[in-house]
Amino acid sequence: MRLRLRQFRPRTGPHEHRVVQPWQPLRHTSLRAPEPIGLLLGDHDGLNRLAGLFSFAACSRHTIVHVPLRESLPPDEGVGELVDLVLAHHTLGLRPSRWPEVRRKLVNGAALTVRTDEARTARDAASWRERRDRADFRDELRHATHARTFFLFGSRDVFAEAATGFAYAAGWGPRQKRVSEGHSALMDALPALVQAPGGGHPFEVMICFKAYPPYAHFRRPGR
Repeated sequence: MRLRLRQFRPRTGPHEHRVVQPWQPLRHTSLRAPEPIGLLLGDHDGLNRLAGLFSFAACSRHTIVHVPLRESLPPDEGVGELVDLVLAHHTLGLRPSRWPEVRRKLVNGAALTVRTDEARTARDAASWRERRDRADFRDELRHATHARTFFLFGSRDVFAEAATGFAYAAGWGPRQKRVSEGHSALMDALPALVQAPGGGHPFEVMICFKAYPPYAHFRRPGR
């Protein structure tokens, strides 16, 4: 997939960060923070580009991927706080408390075009699925919500697995029943979110397809 991005090199103290954003906003995609259930609602374009962004994050361990979803059109369903999304490799050491300082410096970004490798993403996702039932499996997505931003910290393989889920949702979401009438369709969920100790309802972020209005423009594939 070819991704058009905006690249920034902000500094905080002695550290320089590499941050990328989508060149164009995902206008019809939104995210509600999990408390403990979150909802990521998107059209074909938004879900497809998220698949690419997760794939890019999987292979770019020194890059922070920032998706400013609060700038999208407000959804007409779901409850909870609308948040941006940040993806970062777990070895990068990004602390959510430092993010507002970094975000304030995201100005005058440079154009950047990258291509993702879908075959490599599929291999990495398959590797993750082969290992997930082992007793010593720890390859999960750590997460936090801070400053109206939902952070995901993970490895190459777990980001690749999430990318395949978004690709599935983008490809098969438009084929679901009643989406042409404005109904959303539950397609997948973010994999392996780390759970809080002590039990309680597990943290989940559901991935749903929803066409954007007016729905007269939308036709299910094959019609």
